Amino acid sequence: MKFLCALALSMTALSTALAADVYPSKSITMITAFPAGGPTDTNARLLGRGMGDDLGQAIVIDAKPGGGSTIASNYVVQAKPDGYTILYNTSSLLLGKLMYSAAKFDPLTDFVPVARTVGVPLVVAVNPSVPAGDLNALSELAKSKPGELNYASSGTGTIDHLAGALLAKQLGIDMMHVPYKGTAPALIDVAGGRVDLMVATLNTLLPYFRDERLKPLAIASLNRSPLLPDVPTVAESIGVPGFEITAWNGIVAPAGTPQAVVERLNLAVNNVLRDASFIKQYHDSGAEIYGGGSEDYGKYLKSELERWQTVIDDIGIQPQ
Repeated sequence: MKFLCALALSMTALSTALAADVYPSKSITMITAFPAGGPTDTNARLLGRGMGDDLGQAIVIDAKPGGGSTIASNYVVQAKPDGYTILYNTSSLLLGKLMYSAAKFDPLTDFVPVARTVGVPLVVAVNPSVPAGDLNALSELAKSKPGELNYASSGTGTIDHLAGALLAKQLGIDMMHVPYKGTAPALIDVAGGRVDLMVATLNTLLPYFRDERLKPLAIASLNRSPLLPDVPTVAESIGVPGFEITAWNGIVAPAGTPQAVVERLNLAVNNVLRDASFIKQYHDSGAEIYGGGSEDYGKYLKSELERWQTVIDDIGIQPQ
């Protein structure tokens, strides 16, 4: 019996080592939950090119949008856990589970974390016609006409939806949520004056700030951004220390993916994140670069899931 147990352990170790030696032997499909051309897709493609160079195999980006990201997540959960189908995820991996009954997975047990990649703070932006120059003025405006102020998001259950709802709660105001199918149409309508405001990522909004199609009121980061030095943080504006909402990205694989494969993917991610040209592109867009080990990312996912569950419960948003 001892011999058989030892043999089994040896075979497991050997198979893991072999997986590391030959992986990857073909292209890898990286699933995203958002449409082509959007910020998440752009991030995935940029990282994918670098990872492909490091791994010696192409990373093929396959967008499967819809269902609050549950379509993409459900797809990867059912994929073979061999490292050839991975998910470029955002906070929607967690929010999709919390907000949609169609999510047939547990984000902590049905996936294995690979690495957290980058994050971008969210910014409160209004159409220039909105007579408010800061959050306090926005609060006064909303209270002067209850229920009339509205905010756009990229969809129900997304981080920008919940960020807007959380902001309204902190300000003690009532705002109507206007969900869109993606960030691009939401931006068009806010810039066009059909919707009053939105809470979106800094990199998405920067071009609109530069040509004054939108006006920034506050940034949801711990410190002011060097790209918007005159824009206060939300914490500064409303006196809520530590108020921070970041749209972060990362990579996960199906549960059961060999540890050696996870480690090789993690190494590729971290090698890209250390590349000077990659760092410059992301810093120029206001992003923060993370990296680190797969265990670090796993702990972060757990803490974020708990955080957003509390936010959803406090705000009173009902899952769909």
